[in-house]
Amino acid sequence: MADSLSSLLWAGLVFTIPLTLLSFAFGLTLGLLTAIARLFGPAPVSAIARFYVWVIRGTPLLVQLFVIFYGLPSIGILLDAFPAALIGFTLSVGAYTSEIIRAVISSVPKGQWEAAYSIGMSWRQAMSRTILPQAARVAVPPLSNTFISLVKDTSLAAAITVPELFQAAQRIVATTYEPLILYIEAALIYLALSSVLSQLQVRLEARFARYGGMLEARS
Repeated sequence: MADSLSSLLWAGLVFTIPLTLLSFAFGLTLGLLTAIARLFGPAPVSAIARFYVWVIRGTPLLVQLFVIFYGLPSIGILLDAFPAALIGFTLSVGAYTSEIIRAVISSVPKGQWEAAYSIGMSWRQAMSRTILPQAARVAVPPLSNTFISLVKDTSLAAAITVPELFQAAQRIVATTYEPLILYIEAALIYLALSSVLSQLQVRLEARFARYGGMLEARS
């Protein structure tokens, strides 16, 4: 049991955690750009952004991974398993976080834009110095939930041969024939990761709440 647990932890450390962090970082950047394109971009760019979100949110993530890893080689695009999974998760995170970011940016009162313009800020300055900091306070809970869900969703990468935590469990099961123990071990590791991230989310929300209270006191 100790050997299997160490193997699972190693797979989580080497593949699951890096895949989660990279996918979320790239996906969040893509989500921000997509949200801005939908809110402020010209009509063709906004239409492309809407189409991207519609396709990704309307199809299963597992199917998307299969299209990228198994489908693209038919047109000459060959990707290793980890980059294929990274692209798939990034596109998924980007679509879902774009809706969160779009909603929180839209929730900022128009008076904040007017106040920023009145003191001579450009659109970019108003966005980076006034709008996004206020939107971030509202976005922390849903974005944190997306990140925690992503940790668990990375188990789907096993379907395209990424040797992450869940596939490591499957491989050990194939040799030990102890599926109950192995899958419970994997579940407990996912549970531990999610629990740690949930606690970090609580602290982050509290910090942003204090920051928001300071801003309101100053105003």
